[in-house]
Amino acid sequence: MTSNANAIMQYSFLYVFANDGTIDAQELAMLEKLALEDGTVDDQERDMLSRIFARVTAQSVSPDVWDEICRFKAKYQIA
Repeated sequence: MTSNANAIMQYSFLYVFANDGTIDAQELAMLEKLALEDGTVDDQERDMLSRIFARVTAQSVSPDVWDEICRFKAKYQIA
């Protein structure tokens, strides 16, 4: 099993934060897709997603994106 943590990090730097410093619905969907490519979220992926999600707040993303971030974090035990 190979972790996609590196791909998640690269995507976040190239697409998520490079253009506007926040996460939109399409970017969040891609992060989730990368994390779940093998059907699970491993510890490295969890750590990377935790760092990415820590860079946004409820005020810096849309309510729908914030709700999905919270749901995804809870479902996959992301701190």
